[in-house]
Amino acid sequence: MTTLDKSPMTEEDYLSQAVTLSEALPYMQRYAGETVVIKYGGHAMGDPELAKLFAKDIVLLKQVGINPVVVHGGGPQIGNMLKRLEVETNFIDGLRVTDQATIDVAEMVLSGSINKSIVANINAAGGFAVGLSGKDGSLIRAKKLHRTKKDPESNIEKVLDLGFVGEPEFVTPHILDTFLESDIIPVVAPIGMGANGETFNINADTAAGAIAAAIDAKRLLMLTDIAGVMDGDKNLIQEMNAVEARAMIADGTISGGMIPKIETCLGAVEQTEETPGVNAAVIMDGRVPHAVLLEIFTEHGAGTMIRGLNA
Repeated sequence: MTTLDKSPMTEEDYLSQAVTLSEALPYMQRYAGETVVIKYGGHAMGDPELAKLFAKDIVLLKQVGINPVVVHGGGPQIGNMLKRLEVETNFIDGLRVTDQATIDVAEMVLSGSINKSIVANINAAGGFAVGLSGKDGSLIRAKKLHRTKKDPESNIEKVLDLGFVGEPEFVTPHILDTFLESDIIPVVAPIGMGANGETFNINADTAAGAIAAAIDAKRLLMLTDIAGVMDGDKNLIQEMNAVEARAMIADGTISGGMIPKIETCLGAVEQTEETPGVNAAVIMDGRVPHAVLLEIFTEHGAGTMIRGLNA
């Protein structure tokens, strides 16, 4: 029986729940005191029932001693608000050009309505969530994102100007460290501030990866609208390392929109002198009820885990 099933519970159902809790004990002990960064978006955020279940799962993580940090997206909601406000937007190769009017709307939606809705759901589930953006506490210093496109005729690289679209330059985790030492659950909107005080909209996957690496998270969980990474026969790959992931990109097995998600995961798990890297990153299906709990508290998991070379 799934959580969404409203039929009456039987004695067998209650016994099954007790067994599940007992089997989850080793995983609770493994993750106790650890930090998990969850990128929240897609269908999981758009479906009201799944949104409530997600909030309960986040509260449960905190209750058993795990420190969740939620980083959320909101592209569709931004698009809808731009239409409502009749703000004209342009696209270059499928990428939205974010001018001053667009970034104002993006910040309003991401740091406002979306962020506070997630915070409200977590608090309604019994948690103590606080919403913030990358501008708060100088959490995310951003820089302009530079993209290039090769002219097929001249073979010359052309720089695309996407306006106020940014990427993390560095993360200052002090404000998150303070929250994680308390009962507060931080919910972060992917808005960053440039060196001159300008506002940048950052891809939520990229923001989550940068934050996870900066705070030495145990896991980076990327909720998506797909089951995970598929092999050439369209079967789910449950685990891979960085070398295998890069090889699959090179041979075309991983392609399209999955590539930037994989690159984000690789960036999080790779170790440098400044950061030890995230232990592992998981691309998982956010459409599945309780996907976060399945990933953390069961051996099977709920998607594709990508480990660093030394994990």
